[in-house]
Amino acid sequence: MGLPMKNLLMILLAGAVFGVGAMPTDALAATKKKSVTPKKHTPPRAKVPPKARAAQHGATMDDAHQLALQSSAVLVQDQATGTVLLEKNPNAVLPIASITKLMTAMVALDARPDLNETLTISDEDVDNLKGTRSRLKVGTQLSREEMLRLALMSSENRAAAALSRHYPGGRDAFIAAMNQKSQALGLSDTRFQDPTGLTAANVSSPRDLAKMVDAAHRYPLIREFSTTSEGEFSIAGRAQQFRNTNTLVKSPTWEIGLSKTGYISEAGKCLVMQAWLNNKPTIIVLLDSWGKMTRIGDANRIKRWVESASLGRPAAG
Repeated sequence: MGLPMKNLLMILLAGAVFGVGAMPTDALAATKKKSVTPKKHTPPRAKVPPKARAAQHGATMDDAHQLALQSSAVLVQDQATGTVLLEKNPNAVLPIASITKLMTAMVALDARPDLNETLTISDEDVDNLKGTRSRLKVGTQLSREEMLRLALMSSENRAAAALSRHYPGGRDAFIAAMNQKSQALGLSDTRFQDPTGLTAANVSSPRDLAKMVDAAHRYPLIREFSTTSEGEFSIAGRAQQFRNTNTLVKSPTWEIGLSKTGYISEAGKCLVMQAWLNNKPTIIVLLDSWGKMTRIGDANRIKRWVESASLGRPAAG
């Protein structure tokens, strides 16, 4: 006896839907699951202790107290990354003496003046505050470029004063521009009242000076003039030799890209530099060092410290 028509239709419909050898639903799900690419296992990144991080930049922080630095305020910074390698009283606001002349040079150059223009030393350029001497007698005539070179290389106060006096608007406008540029660079601890640094009212902190050195390093003439070891100038018709106030610029063991010294009794001996240590651009700020050679000694101690703490000299790029 044949199947009822209704049952036969149901069997035919089921065959049409599943077909012969139709894959069960759970088997299809298993196949899809196998086709998913498994995620790679990424091990967690190992945490680098602060001491090791500092070492990767060439020095360890814990070694700093062993240096016995004679400068009362110090900052050593990787110029490329901003990483502080060493600091001692980094926020102390102190007189900066002739470090001032870096700002003087920047402001003078920002005006885009004629560097060949002849400037004349006048009575207004004579130091009546400290009574410092100068080989640039009243009436001496030099080009603006020569005045700039002497101000940076030999820290000539009368040359710096002449640069400010020949600024558009005169010396008052020049000092105002120095403070405006200071604000633009974010130097919150820095103030200027004269272009030479002979006044103790010119103050800054190591943290601010690191920024100022970095800014000054962008000026090719400041880099060149501040690191020139010596030069000959015609003063009143006679050739005279002037030397750099930083003896390290002619040392074969140093590669210095910018340099400026400073001294007045209120500031002590000061020194800022941009130099290459372990093949890295490094900014060094040393303020208020009282011994005759202690700022140079501090710089050499810092150099040896950074180099000895390095994990290895990187290959030249």
